[in-house]
Amino acid sequence: MRKLKYYTIASLLRLTSMLSLRGAQKIGQFLGGLAWRLPTKSRRVTDINLDICLPELSGKERKALSFASMQHTGMTAMEIPLMWEWPVEKCLSLVRETRGLELVDQALASKKGLILLAPHLGNWELAGLYFSSQHEMAALYSPPNIPEFEEYMIKVRGRLGSELVRGDRRGLIRMMEILREGGVVGILPDQSPRGKTNVFAPFFGMDVRTMTLVAKLMQKTGANALVTYAERLPDAKGFRMVVEETAPGLTSPDPVVAATALNQTVEQVIRQSPRQYQWEYKRLRHRPPGEPDPYKEKQS
Repeated sequence: MRKLKYYTIASLLRLTSMLSLRGAQKIGQFLGGLAWRLPTKSRRVTDINLDICLPELSGKERKALSFASMQHTGMTAMEIPLMWEWPVEKCLSLVRETRGLELVDQALASKKGLILLAPHLGNWELAGLYFSSQHEMAALYSPPNIPEFEEYMIKVRGRLGSELVRGDRRGLIRMMEILREGGVVGILPDQSPRGKTNVFAPFFGMDVRTMTLVAKLMQKTGANALVTYAERLPDAKGFRMVVEETAPGLTSPDPVVAATALNQTVEQVIRQSPRQYQWEYKRLRHRPPGEPDPYKEKQS
């Protein structure tokens, strides 16, 4: 049954990859809009996140942003098969504009290694592929539930030699080795992490569990950090690769200060393109002891 599930998913990915970028985005836009109109969990979580994180917007503005966000999430989902199955050169040709790439060159010139923080904003699969085409790179990942799919994922993401590193103790050691050698490591910084070594820090004003991994890697290796995302251009024109500096405080010995800086870094790029952020993710579910989970249904 598990292998059948894998082959079904793999077949759907290959079938979807036959689409053009415009075709994939149109279908994704439709599916995301449909999911918004129906009583889906994604719609509910999106609305809760926007109410908490962007209270300065009017109700009408948050409703419009909720709809646009789910459309963009649908587009991202439909673009992934393209990024995994298209020839690398065809994928990279979608990067039509860049901003801030000189920051990467400056950071690597220090020979101290570089951590690229890539939130769930825009097309993060393209961002990983783009930078692995420019530099020797490793990316942190969590293994999927289907073992056969993990092998496929490693293969397609490593087409340019990018090394995929599991998020465990051995993976941490490997990342430190890479950074000490002056290499590049990619990390998704906006996940709700597991484990006891993480801390609670504000994200859009709400204290949530936040990873301390980035600060630890920087402290132990002296590595630099930047934040990046592949912003979707209108009318299927491709993407703009954006690189920016992080908020101050990432290397603070105080883990809460460092985690707060990490969340501020993610916030600053989300605010630049809030429609393209994956608001459908339950980022706020892990709260300090005694604080309510905002996604749980209230008991009447």
